[in-house]
Amino acid sequence: MTFAPRSLLGRNTLLLVGLIVLSQLVSVLLVLQLMVRPRMGQIADSVVHTIGAVRTGLAVLPESERAAFVAAFNRQAMAEAALTRGREAGPVGRMLSPLERRFVRLVSQRLALHEAEAVWRREAGGSLAVRLTVQGVDHWVVLPGALPGREFTGAFLSAWLVGAVLALVGALLIQRRLSRPLARVVQAAQALARGEPPAWLPEDGPTETATLSRSFNRMAQSMADTERERALMLAGISHDLRTPLTKLRLSVEILRPAGEPEILDTMTRSVEQLDAVIGQFIDFARGDEGEPLVPGELDALARDVARAYADQALALETHAGTGVPMRAGALRRAMVNLVENALRHGRAPYSLRTGRQGSEVWFEVEDGGDGIDPAEAERLKQPFRQADAARGQGGGTGLGLAIVERIARAHGGRFDLLPGNAPSGPSGQSGPNSPRGLRARLSWPAST
Repeated sequence: MTFAPRSLLGRNTLLLVGLIVLSQLVSVLLVLQLMVRPRMGQIADSVVHTIGAVRTGLAVLPESERAAFVAAFNRQAMAEAALTRGREAGPVGRMLSPLERRFVRLVSQRLALHEAEAVWRREAGGSLAVRLTVQGVDHWVVLPGALPGREFTGAFLSAWLVGAVLALVGALLIQRRLSRPLARVVQAAQALARGEPPAWLPEDGPTETATLSRSFNRMAQSMADTERERALMLAGISHDLRTPLTKLRLSVEILRPAGEPEILDTMTRSVEQLDAVIGQFIDFARGDEGEPLVPGELDALARDVARAYADQALALETHAGTGVPMRAGALRRAMVNLVENALRHGRAPYSLRTGRQGSEVWFEVEDGGDGIDPAEAERLKQPFRQADAARGQGGGTGLGLAIVERIARAHGGRFDLLPGNAPSGPSGQSGPNSPRGLRARLSWPAST
């Protein structure tokens, strides 16, 4: 599991802030290695020399003057420490800071070389004092203010914050130059996926985004040209094929009084099947751009389709209401295709329903057949795909569901193949209480 941001803005921000923080950490390490530690070693040597001088001075002074000498030395050292520490030092804790611990360790190591043991304590003013034992008497000598009062000052933290803010501003400026052309490409790609002509993308800006926009424009133009050529080709095919089919149908009717009825009926059915195949090819190639999306009566459209299949006992339930955004011609084709699919591949009972659910409006066609494998649902929406022989009769072009899928995208909705609600009978493959059949539902937003 990764915690990296998914957006380009988040990744750019994280990268820039990380680089600046890393550079600051490297700078701190370099300062510690090249400046602070060598300087601390020099200070420690100086303090060791000072302690040695004080020890020598105490040894040569009379015992009665040693306390006054130490007191005077401590007053001077504490005054220097206060001057060095300054006003910004603030209160000092009793615990040693990491910098002070390192300093104390260096001084103790150097004193050990002179066979002297160092014992430390913090004075009331925050300064460090070391114990000197001269002729059996302990004297606490305050060290001059050699170290800063605080290791991390406000200026250091301010530099970190300014660096982070600059990184964020830089990321936002970079993202602004990238997000606008990328957002335009995403919107155009979504329009293209819905079957709508995408807007022409500006081909300006940086070389990379300009190249992306130019390539997308060329792709969209090439697809539009291909669609126009296909529509023109299929229009020519429909004209060339339907005229001979009409003549063939007329010839069958002329020969009917004197011919074999069974043979002529077979020829008539073949002509009707060819005519239906040509109609589906034309519907698949036909675009819906010329039909506007306007409020209409989905219930009235469903009632009209149900009347055309009155002889098939198609049950009808209408609850969609009024003001449904729709392309009436395209939805009629989708509804007829789903009813034909149910009649061809399913079994009774058949039903056509409309309704609303939340912010969506829908219609669905249900049959009581054996249904389909849920894993096959997406495959059957592709052109020229058909279910296996287990679901009713074969036949058809495999374009009916693909046409419905395209109409759903044109409405900004979706097309779902769902399990039916009817319980399976004794001949079903499932248990007696499991559902069977297929519900083919087309749903889209209830407002434009």
